[in-house]
Amino acid sequence: MTHGVFTVKAGSGYDDVPEERYHFPGQYLARVKKTVGDLIVYYEPRRGDGRLSYIAVARVDDIEADPVNAGHFYARISEYLNFDMPVPFRADDELFESALRGQGQTGLSGEFRNAVRLLPPNEFETIVAAGFAQPTDKTIGISAQNQFAEEALEFKRPIVEQLVRKPFRDAAFMRQVKTAYSNKCAFTGLDMRNGGGRTEVDAAHIKPVGDGHNGPDSVRNGLALSKTVHWMFDRGLLSIDSDFKILTAKKLVPEPINRLLRPEGYILLPESGADRPHPAFLDYHRNNIFKGSR
Repeated sequence: MTHGVFTVKAGSGYDDVPEERYHFPGQYLARVKKTVGDLIVYYEPRRGDGRLSYIAVARVDDIEADPVNAGHFYARISEYLNFDMPVPFRADDELFESALRGQGQTGLSGEFRNAVRLLPPNEFETIVAAGFAQPTDKTIGISAQNQFAEEALEFKRPIVEQLVRKPFRDAAFMRQVKTAYSNKCAFTGLDMRNGGGRTEVDAAHIKPVGDGHNGPDSVRNGLALSKTVHWMFDRGLLSIDSDFKILTAKKLVPEPINRLLRPEGYILLPESGADRPHPAFLDYHRNNIFKGSR
């Protein structure tokens, strides 16, 4: 087993849902096989308005042949978790991946062209530590980030051990979803606070995590919801159409709740398109949880 870097890009043409499956051509099969059972990081290139950053961590469980597209395969994915902040690919002309260091104008080796790359444990840990504990100085170089990560790992449980622990994952998911929705309920648009000024919204999963549903801890599988709306959403009284329109189970949603829902009839969306609900998870909720009709 070894760590890896998997490149993902919106509109790539591959049948990807990175939280659950990674679609790739046979040229990368040998590399992906080496990562089975281990953790990898996802990298988003600049093409297609990408962030040129490492954006998430996940585990590769297995590989299956694509039954439709000969010569292509699926890596089955679990334990997906977004980074709190995307980790820049390059800072001050330094690179996290030593294998990419090259000569010439770009300073990159030919390995950069590969969509799947293998990653030594120390470089994997540095990327992940930076993703969940970014220094406040965004201009800091990678050598300084390496030092920052080493200091963090010296005093805390190793980051790789933390990643598989439910408290760590729950806290990261909650933090990221609430930030994406600016602490506002997606269905009502309200930013409700308690007497101490603390937000009252929950971080809800669209495709549930438990009861055999196995939904991921991804921002794209999350919604910020007030507690009442969260309860109703989990029980299928509320849902969301493919165009983000609010759906209600007729005769099951009390009129006072209907009056609280956003008058536009559509949920509040995160400002960043990368954080918006993924169609696959919305579809799952409508087909498996929702008690109404579309």
